[in-house]
Amino acid sequence: MGILYDSVKNASLHQEMKRNMIIERLEALKVTQNQFKESIYTLDYEELKTLLVLSEMRQVDIDHPSHKWFR
Repeated sequence: MGILYDSVKNASLHQEMKRNMIIERLEALKVTQNQFKESIYTLDYEELKTLLVLSEMRQVDIDHPSHKWFR
């Protein structure tokens, strides 16, 4: 039973580390809340991933010649 508990505990820790990494990246982009005004610190991992993708897409300079496929 101890081995099962340790593996679940490690999986939970790993998930929390991934969540914190995304929060750090969002902070670097100066994103503090989602489109519904919810703090990034209250969102779950899947919501954070979506917010990060949208935030990074907004950083692309679509007028640059090599980014014309965004238009």
